[in-house]
Amino acid sequence: MLNPHYLIVLVSLLADGGALPGLAGDAGADVGTTSPRPHLAPSRADAGTVPTQPTAIPWPETELEPLGTLDGPAVLAAHAALQEVMKRFPKTSTKSCAFSPRALEFVVGYQSGWYFVRVNRRVDKCPEFGPGVTLEYDWFELYAVSPEGRVERYPHMP
Repeated sequence: MLNPHYLIVLVSLLADGGALPGLAGDAGADVGTTSPRPHLAPSRADAGTVPTQPTAIPWPETELEPLGTLDGPAVLAAHAALQEVMKRFPKTSTKSCAFSPRALEFVVGYQSGWYFVRVNRRVDKCPEFGPGVTLEYDWFELYAVSPEGRVERYPHMP
């Protein structure tokens, strides 16, 4: 008698594998044909392949042109400054572009072991404002981020 484990393996192999699909010109060939065939990949996708669908992402085909190159701690310093700025914006206006990260620009510098992040407000990047529009004259905030991650705001800004 056949062991049940072997029977399960046999049935699963038969269900998964099956025979390769016939060639397009083999409509009249029967099972008794002994002509050698090259090993062809299945023409339809099996369980292991994922059909590729065109995406709306315009992936670059050439080398990316960097906006800027930052090391990891500089990125973390900019992120910490972003969180502090977002805390100071009015909560009722968080859905507006003018009070979102889309309207902010970050300048990151490194001096004496500290990262300094200047945050400029750029509402001209929002679609509801035209180019050159500013809500305040020379709005910016300056933050210092220690190597341990402590964030301090420059004290003389309103």
